[in-house]
Amino acid sequence: MKLFITCPKGLENLLQDEISSLGGQNTRQTVAGVYTEGELELAYRICLWSRLGNRVLMPLAEGEVEEADALYALVQQVDWLAHLRPSGTLTVDFNGRSRAINNTHFGALKVKDAVVDQIRTATGQRPTVDRNQPDLRINVHLNRGKAVVALDLSGESLHRRGYRLKAGAAPMKENLAAAVLARAGWPFSDRTTPLLDPMCGSGTLLIEAALMAADIAPGLYRQRFGFSRWLGHDGRLWAGLREDAELRREQGLQGLSASFYGFDADDSVLARARDNAKRAGVADYLRLERRPLEQLTALSDSQPGLLITNPPYGERLGETSSLMFLYRTLGDKLRSHFAGWQAGVFTANPELCKVMKLRADKQYRMFNGALDSKLLLFKVHERDESQQAAEANEVPSGLSEQAQMFANRLKKNLKQLARWVKREQISCYRVYDADMPEYAVAVDIYPGHAVVQEYAPPAKVDPVKAFSRLQDVMQAVPVVLELPAERVVLKQRKRQQGQQQYERQDQTGNFMEIVEHGCRLQVNLHDYLDTGLFLDHRPVRHRLQQLAKDKDVLNLFCYTATASVHAGVGGAATTTSVDMSATYLEWARRNLELNGLPKARHKLVQSDCFKWLDQPHAERYDLIFMDPPTFSNSKRMQDVLDVQRDHVKLIQGAMQLLKADGLLIFSNNYRRFAIDRDSLDAFDIKEITAQTLDPDFKRNPKIHCCFEIRHRR
Repeated sequence: MKLFITCPKGLENLLQDEISSLGGQNTRQTVAGVYTEGELELAYRICLWSRLGNRVLMPLAEGEVEEADALYALVQQVDWLAHLRPSGTLTVDFNGRSRAINNTHFGALKVKDAVVDQIRTATGQRPTVDRNQPDLRINVHLNRGKAVVALDLSGESLHRRGYRLKAGAAPMKENLAAAVLARAGWPFSDRTTPLLDPMCGSGTLLIEAALMAADIAPGLYRQRFGFSRWLGHDGRLWAGLREDAELRREQGLQGLSASFYGFDADDSVLARARDNAKRAGVADYLRLERRPLEQLTALSDSQPGLLITNPPYGERLGETSSLMFLYRTLGDKLRSHFAGWQAGVFTANPELCKVMKLRADKQYRMFNGALDSKLLLFKVHERDESQQAAEANEVPSGLSEQAQMFANRLKKNLKQLARWVKREQISCYRVYDADMPEYAVAVDIYPGHAVVQEYAPPAKVDPVKAFSRLQDVMQAVPVVLELPAERVVLKQRKRQQGQQQYERQDQTGNFMEIVEHGCRLQVNLHDYLDTGLFLDHRPVRHRLQQLAKDKDVLNLFCYTATASVHAGVGGAATTTSVDMSATYLEWARRNLELNGLPKARHKLVQSDCFKWLDQPHAERYDLIFMDPPTFSNSKRMQDVLDVQRDHVKLIQGAMQLLKADGLLIFSNNYRRFAIDRDSLDAFDIKEITAQTLDPDFKRNPKIHCCFEIRHRR
């Protein structure tokens, strides 16, 4: 029979070699797959033993197809009663399109109709569709007017071995992990060679390595394949192959002498790794422990081995700079403790590897899903004394000349702000904001902590050079502020889109309490790009606090409702805070509770502010604060929000809820914002931006703009 085995792009060479080793004849590569020929036993062997394939397809018919009727006729050429019981179940995977068939759902429906109609005409019975566990899985591929109808003998993709029920935040598929290991030369000829993954996550690389070293068939743990209820299935042949695989597994585990080490900083993913290893039957051979990368040292094994890892690669906003420190640490640890080892780093962001200061001996392009990725392989060489001395000089005990320049500016700013900070009893403030062009960061001080926000450098700037400058900053800040380095938090600010300013960055759950003008507020320095407190709005919040006594206050786009807290502490009769995010409203609830503000008089409303303003409301408000994002395309929103385009509608909606003698304070952070006075000429508008900038933001007057808006009298 002819077979087509699919795989992720970039693995075709490896898969062809694997299929040939399993007995495939006349193998031939194509993009994301390999053609081969053999008996039914070969198809079973591939399903059981392929570490690299996704699906094993057995073509039944192929032909020219442009119209839906031609597709229907092609499918009917197959004798489906030879493959499926009349009362059986089926599902259809359809991919590709033509001029007339431009929808995969329509194509799959046409294929299903052809099969069902044929069987019903012949027997009077009809099979039914079951997408989860069908008796027969049919695969149809349409490309350039040619369709291939095939049986999927694998069923679920072969990368789903059955041992991994839960993965980490960014899981690597099992067959990609096996490919990475194969490219690194695993298993080595010396079967006692240790393997280490210092950022192992849920353990996929380690488990696949153990399965390879122990000669365990990756399909042995699967309960079901696509051929399990196929009428052409040879149960005796399959049972014999499984029995042979079981015997090889027992022998392989008895002879397994390699050590497999897995470290990670997260206990929860290590627990998943242990569960996965147990299901794979290799838990006794894996040594898993919590160990941050900073604590990585040489292993007790005297013999060099393979260090292989898939570090984070910065897919989320603001991660790249922080990850450069991680990759630099990995390079430092390799050079310091793993001389003589082989090392492999798989990443979708090879730029990060430049800071490791190791030259890759080989590079392989692979795809992690849709992500164009690379595997970089290194041989870690012994360093002579001159190299060690040079590296030691790269990290001086004091500050470098460049870092000292930044430190001097930081000291100067601290001195200038010191009297104001003491007089106003300010505990959270900005001490530096890109004052020097080469150091494009903002530095914010919180009690006992500092947050460094790097403004993303232009694409033309060498990322390694930008990282070097950031190293200067991260070296100088703890020295000048007299803080432990671990209390300096690094984030990266990019041009934000949608709700990115609110995206979760981490999951530490570490909240700390600060006090501002008598208000107790929670901030989180790690988990989000913003901390829960917009420092530049400090004067606005204080003004609201001073104006709020005995008033009904509305806070639109309230975020963590810090403005509502200030109004409540200032004696507001009521506050109403509106925001879309349940996460931030829960944070708002805690802020209100911290200040003893009862729920009965201080309401939280989860709603899109656009929709909420369009609804009829009986209440009218004395004081309204509205601070919309510059841009938002949140899924919860009815439409995309653009503050320049939409501010007239927002202001008009808010003014309908404002009492005749009330005040609307409207602000936003769009640097080129221009209020449309002509469209809003029914109201008195006064810009008060200059009055809403405290000394720590005077150097950056475009941080926000702010207006007082009243009804004309």
